[in-house]
Amino acid sequence: MSSLTLSSSPTVTVRISSSLNSFTAEKRLDRGLTLAELKCKLELVVGSPASCMDLQLYSTENAFLLNLDQDDALLGSYPVDDGCRIHVIDKSGARIGEYEDLSMVEKYEISEDTYEKRSDSVRSFLKKNKLGKFNEEDAQQKQAEQNRKLEEERLVAESITHGARCEVRVAGQPTKRGTVMYVGLADFKPGYWVGVKYDEPLGKNDGSVEGKRYFTCTPKYGAFVKPQYVMVGDYPEEDYGLDDEM
Repeated sequence: MSSLTLSSSPTVTVRISSSLNSFTAEKRLDRGLTLAELKCKLELVVGSPASCMDLQLYSTENAFLLNLDQDDALLGSYPVDDGCRIHVIDKSGARIGEYEDLSMVEKYEISEDTYEKRSDSVRSFLKKNKLGKFNEEDAQQKQAEQNRKLEEERLVAESITHGARCEVRVAGQPTKRGTVMYVGLADFKPGYWVGVKYDEPLGKNDGSVEGKRYFTCTPKYGAFVKPQYVMVGDYPEEDYGLDDEM
């Protein structure tokens, strides 16, 4: 058996592994613990009964050092240094990973009607304090604001004519010219949208979004923008000199 040593440090930080689990936990332990007391502490870490444990000590390089087999011996009487690993071998007959399989845990279930009647639930708290979806006044205000914005978008959208020339002016982005190809509601996001075919490949699509086609154009020439960013007017297509002779 390896010679026993005693460290002057009152505590030691070690890694705990187990034959029952795949994870490793780090614990700070008192060197004054007996191995019997240590096993009791490790019950909550690895899930194995203290009476069914064998302990092994590994170095910081994961090399096996010795068995910790004297229950009345102090942890500090063994060559346990910071970073060492104590491996717990379970002898209870439990299966590997048994304590990690949550499907084996019986789940508490409650009916919707019973939960609705409880006075100590989160739902009851939200109702009493008129929070979240139970704040009718706040919900009505939000709905009214959404309706107001939708009506503003509708009025602006009605002023935009299909086939009109336009400029798209979004703050922080360069102005883009194109032709209005679609005006109306869309499935991909709420509200009114204007489909524009740009004069240059500055768009994001070909007039279709999420499998639904709203208009047709060359890929990367199409885009959808909110009505307030579309300025209709006499905007001729700019000559970028692409056909000039070199």
